[in-house]
Formats: sequence, C-alpha cells, structure tokens
Amino acid sequence: MFKHLRKWLVTHFSRCSRQRTRLVSKDGRCNIEFGNVDAQSRLIFFVDIWTTVLDLKWRYKMTIFISAFLGSWFLFGLLWYVVAYVHQDLPEFHPSDNHTPCVENINGMTSAFLFSLETQVTIGYGFRCVTEQCATAIFLLIFQSILGVIVNSFMCGAILAKISRPKKRAKTITFSKNAVISKRAGKLCLLIRVANLRKSLLIGGHIYGKLLKTTVTPEGETIILDQTNINFIVDAGNENLFFISPLTIYHVIDHNSPFFHMAAETLSQQDFELVVFLDGTVESTSATCQVRTSYVPEEVLWGYRFVPIVSKTKEGKYRVDFHNFSKTIEVETPHCAMCLYNEKDARARIKLGYDNPNFNLSEVSETDDTQM
Repeated sequence: MFKHLRKWLVTHFSRCSRQRTRLVSKDGRCNIEFGNVDAQSRLIFFVDIWTTVLDLKWRYKMTIFISAFLGSWFLFGLLWYVVAYVHQDLPEFHPSDNHTPCVENINGMTSAFLFSLETQVTIGYGFRCVTEQCATAIFLLIFQSILGVIVNSFMCGAILAKISRPKKRAKTITFSKNAVISKRAGKLCLLIRVANLRKSLLIGGHIYGKLLKTTVTPEGETIILDQTNINFIVDAGNENLFFISPLTIYHVIDHNSPFFHMAAETLSQQDFELVVFLDGTVESTSATCQVRTSYVPEEVLWGYRFVPIVSKTKEGKYRVDFHNFSKTIEVETPHCAMCLYNEKDARARIKLGYDNPNFNLSEVSETDDTQM
C-alpha cells in the first residue's frame, strides 16, 4: 500500500514540476500577450471602435454604457442652461410677465439637466417645453434628438451583440479531457471525443487540428510554435457533421503523421501541443463560431479507448450518459506505429511466399532420352 502511495506521490509531483505552458487552454482561451506595441498601433483599435467595444469585458462595457448616457445628458443639460442664461430666462434675471422664454420652466442647472434627460429619452412629461422664440433652442433640440438616437442605437446594439456572440454558444461544445491512442479498423489512431450539449445543431461543422512544437530547420533556424496540420476523420464524413450525439473523431497515424515516430515509452518525453478546432454555424442565429481545446503529451493516453456512452432506453429513446464521457479503458495496442506497419508487412510477405530474399526460382526443362 505504501509502495503504491509513494509511486503516486512521485508521479504527481513530477507532473506538477514539469507542467507545460499551453498556447490554448482547455476551454479555448489563447495564452499569448503582445509586447512593445507602439502608441500609433494602439490607435488602430479606436478606428475599429465597434470590435473594440465588443471585445471589452462586461465591467468596462457597462461603465462605458452608463457614462455615455449620463455624459450626454449632462452635456446637453449644460447647453440648455447656457441657452436659458443667454436669453435671460433664469429667475435671477427677474424676467417680466410678458417675457417668453426659450424653454418653459428652466430655473437652474437641475431643471436644465432634467429637460435634457426628458428630451433625449423622449419621456415628455409636458412640464418643460421649447417655445418658438429662439432658433437656437430649436436647433439644439433637433441636434440632441438625432445624437440621442445614435448613442442609444450604438450602446444598446453593443450590449445585444455582446450577449448574442457565438462564442457563448461554443461553451456548450465540450471535448474529452484526454485523447487516446489505440487501434481502429486495423489502424493505429489518435481519438478524441466531442459532444454538443444542446439539441440545436451546428450547421456545416468542420473539425481539424494543429500540432504545435519547436523545430529546427536544416539551416539552423529555431521555429517556436511551428504548426503542422492534423487531419481528423469522422466515420460519417468530415464535412457537414450530424452533430446531435457525441462523436469520436480520429487521426490515422500513418507514415505522413507527425505521431508516426513516437512510441508509448517516449510519448511523455515529447514537447508538443495538439490544438483541435471545431468550426460551425449556429442554427438559431446563423452566426459562425469556433470551439478550441488543446492536449499536451501528458493528456494523450497510449493504449486506451473511450467507454461507450450511448444506449437505448425501454421507451425507445437514445440516452447519452455524460458521466462516462471522458472515461477510458485499457486495450491491447502496439507500442509504436512503426511496429504495427512492420508487422503487417511481414504478414503480407509470408502470405505471398517471398519472405526469404535469398531464394531463387529457376526453371528446369526435362528431356526424354528414352528411345523405343
């Protein structure tokens, strides 16, 4: 018992000590930062102000939302106060009884702010109103009404777009915690399980992967995060997935695969990150979304396969047990892809009968020397 406990502690602490840095986290966030960006480049973010506002966090977005409305109300309240001050409509000027103000019932800054609010949000209490005495007030009323519609449309549209962003739909697409390597249809494959937690489909789904690792070119150049394409296959086809139930995607480890020269004993010593992408169109909003996750060597289990999770109930319904979604069982698997292909080649040579390269077949002609 103590022997197994000590082995577990050594394995656990060794994994923690050599924890790898990810480019893409398990939930799809990119672990990257940009340094030494000059001030001129930062101004580009304000050119594309719509995308900049959408990418802001909620606390900053709500701060801008509240500040935009309060700031516009206060700014135009100040302008209405200036109009009343210039036209001498305020009580401190002691206007005569036959004096017609530009705006009725503006007695100070507070009443000017309230009139600005009523004008921009079109409340219209009816207590304060613009008269036809001065064109300046009419022009200011038109200008605030137009600007108020623009501010309202932009800010409310940004809030709605933030809520309905397709990356929120991506939260309901989940990948298995580990990837496994085992035989499938007589081939050594890397398998990953993916599931859609909603009953609404992803239209035109497409799954692919990228293997990220550090490589050195023949010229001696070191390339960090060098990308290699990883083709994933689904039995039903890689395009237009019918993504109503969990799917098991797999990558065939053949001579063209970057996993071909890896083995079960050396897999944990490799330095790579497998990033898996799922692109699709949300059925309800027709917006495209992308789901991402990644696997490091410690999360790739050699010689395992996933436990079945789809069953049929007595009522005739198909049931998906997500309790076993990431569970795996150990199966008999070749310890390297090269061994599997060498074994297949050897069997093929034996069947064809030319497994001995030193054997030569020569034809001998027979002659009949017997005479009658």
